[in-house]
Amino acid sequence: MKSFKLDPPKSLAQQVVGRLSQAIIEGELPLGSIIAEEMLAQSFGVSRTPVREALNQLQLQGLVVIRPQVGSFVFSPDAQDIATICQFRIIIEPKAAELAHHHDRDAAVADIGAAIAGMERALKARDNVAYGQADTAFHEAFFNHCGNRYLQESYRLVGGRIAALRTNLSAPIDVQTPRSFEEHRSLLRLFQAGDFAGLEALMSSHINGSSQTYVNALLG
Repeated sequence: MKSFKLDPPKSLAQQVVGRLSQAIIEGELPLGSIIAEEMLAQSFGVSRTPVREALNQLQLQGLVVIRPQVGSFVFSPDAQDIATICQFRIIIEPKAAELAHHHDRDAAVADIGAAIAGMERALKARDNVAYGQADTAFHEAFFNHCGNRYLQESYRLVGGRIAALRTNLSAPIDVQTPRSFEEHRSLLRLFQAGDFAGLEALMSSHINGSSQTYVNALLG
């Protein structure tokens, strides 16, 4: 396991939360894997108390499952979990995009364009983690610029799980084929043009395709 570095300004528990969520999202801690409190405490150089507090916070974010008398585990979705998450995205994400276009179009376009540039670099490097990070930045841009904090808070409830699914399950496939990347470029064009019907249709197709990719990866 890689060494876990901590920065001093935040509380110990918050530092552990940040590092563990990164490890889950980037696949250092695989989906479904056990999380040993004592080992983590030793790696972080802290007591088990901030580790337990961090695991409780991560459970609230859906990234960790704590089973009393058994242990703590990285979340491991089944096909129904994936379908529900993707259904949520299909409902909420096109509306966030429409609001972002009206509220802060130019800044949203800049952030989405930067994310696409990052995806292109990751494709060339065949870098799964970098592609997943850029893919996440692309979709989060709609929420960051939508101007509605309730939409933003709703997305954050599942944002970590969505990011983890991308990096762990779809990014290894996406870096091998241009299909996902080209869909993202098309989504940007539709967003720039204010074609919300077209964006919603492509977004729904794109998310449904991701859902099937996730399920196939889990079964494979």
